[in-house]
Amino acid sequence: MSGGLRLFIAAEPPPAVREQLAHWARGAIGRSAAVRRLPVDSLHLTLCFLGEQPPSAVEEIAAVLASMVEPLAAVEELSVGAPAWLPPRRPRVLAVGVGDPSGGLGALHDALVADLSATLDWHPARERFRPHITLARMRPGSERAHELPPTPALSFTPTAVTLFRSDLDPTGASYTALASIPA
Repeated sequence: MSGGLRLFIAAEPPPAVREQLAHWARGAIGRSAAVRRLPVDSLHLTLCFLGEQPPSAVEEIAAVLASMVEPLAAVEELSVGAPAWLPPRRPRVLAVGVGDPSGGLGALHDALVADLSATLDWHPARERFRPHITLARMRPGSERAHELPPTPALSFTPTAVTLFRSDLDPTGASYTALASIPA
């Protein structure tokens, strides 16, 4: 789709959690040339990757997002889990899992998928929703880095759920918030 916007919806961890995860990642991977750490303000938990969408879809997606106040309110405390190189066989990213003991985050994801599928010409990924926060990306052709130390014991509730535009360039992706609902 030429002229489309690359879009995704993500839950935003509080700034203090982002800082602690970025600090952990600096210590875990050091100055490895094989891995590019993501900026602290870019850390997020993707709920739905929408891919390329026409600019006209932003208003419809924002309306769906605005209807998610109740499901977002049901998201209880999430926990930072173990680190992982994803996908395991040919890793491209370093991520930390996110635990959702109440199931509220999964329910929010399911509500978003249902409403977005009904509203847009969009079909969700076939993979099961596995909440995680990406902390770093592997440079092409790099070997997987060493074993990782345990992540800090962190828990949080998202501060917001936001529709982002992702712009890719040689240095990585930059994200622009287009619509948001506070938690």
